[in-house]
Amino acid sequence: MVRALIFFFPLLILCGCPPKNDYVPPDLLYLYKSYDVGKNPTSIRSGDFNHDGFTDLLTSNIAANSLSLLFGNGDGSFEAQVKIRVCKEPRNLALEDFNQDSHLDLAIACSGSDQVAIWTGQGDGTFEKISQYHVNRAPVSIAAGDFNEDQLLDIVVALRNDKIQLLFGNGIGKFRFGPLYEYGDTPTSVTTADINSDGHLDLAVSNGGPMSSAISIWLGQGDGNFLMPTDYRTGKRPLSVSFADFSNDGFLDLFVINGQMNTITVFLGNGDGTFQEGIDSGGDAGPNHGLAQDFDGDRILDVAVVNIQSGSMSVLFGKGDGTFRYPPRHYGTPRGPFAITSLALAKGRGEQPGLAVANNAGNSVSIFLHHGLKSREYFEKIDNEE
Repeated sequence: MVRALIFFFPLLILCGCPPKNDYVPPDLLYLYKSYDVGKNPTSIRSGDFNHDGFTDLLTSNIAANSLSLLFGNGDGSFEAQVKIRVCKEPRNLALEDFNQDSHLDLAIACSGSDQVAIWTGQGDGTFEKISQYHVNRAPVSIAAGDFNEDQLLDIVVALRNDKIQLLFGNGIGKFRFGPLYEYGDTPTSVTTADINSDGHLDLAVSNGGPMSSAISIWLGQGDGNFLMPTDYRTGKRPLSVSFADFSNDGFLDLFVINGQMNTITVFLGNGDGTFQEGIDSGGDAGPNHGLAQDFDGDRILDVAVVNIQSGSMSVLFGKGDGTFRYPPRHYGTPRGPFAITSLALAKGRGEQPGLAVANNAGNSVSIFLHHGLKSREYFEKIDNEE
């Protein structure tokens, strides 16, 4: 009997049984309220459109040919939507001051009319259409930056037919056509940053087509032109790409949403425009869009991802090396969460930002507020005292 016990004990040690995961993700957010918007919102942006110091929200509603503007009250509540008729099938938005009058303006990717439309803000929450540009074809994502370094904002548009179009701004809200690049397979999103610290803006484009499933990195030359890209393989059907520093090394990393793999991928940046092999993390069913933000106040970036199939929002808490703790914290949303943006309710408060989610099937925007941690200003004050 003693021999049997001695023989059995080492088997328990050598069985390779995984240790029990006792991690419970913190519950830092709560669904405060939802607000009606136009039919099938596909993007959401935040900004102070009427200069009252409170954050407002703007959605593009692809099935209503409209935008919905929600004026914030500074306490998490918003006024009923103001509808703005714009163009056919507005898919995506870029918010910047294109005419240098200190008011936020709009660049709209109109996928149904193959156009980019420019609407200038009047500073009181109203907008005026001043120009539109035909692009070929079906613009799906749009971003702004000074790509030719003339101190004037430009636009880059990802087009459904495997093209990237540049539009150069003149500083009064109008644009001229720049280079047109044909590359990739069914672009789904575009974003911009200087990833190799040469002072020139670069591009990252997600290619969601079946022949690619990759992120293309375009290094800018500072004159509005870009070198031919380098591709990084992702999970199947990448739908969204953005930049963030997940490892706190001062280098921008890539954050990718894989629509058909139920995963996200982080590519750690090397600081020279190249990236390491991707690190996959699991979330929930049908991830569609996400963002990076420090939710738990540990000065390490976390991510929030909206999942259109499971009808949820997942928060994954970062470890500081491009990986995340498991399991995530899941929050239920109205039907079809499609896009997400960070939400600080008012300027200068040093609050911990919440989130706003555009629900495509629910025709609504949901406001998630933070339970209340110390602000970044608090930690900066502590650091300065030390």
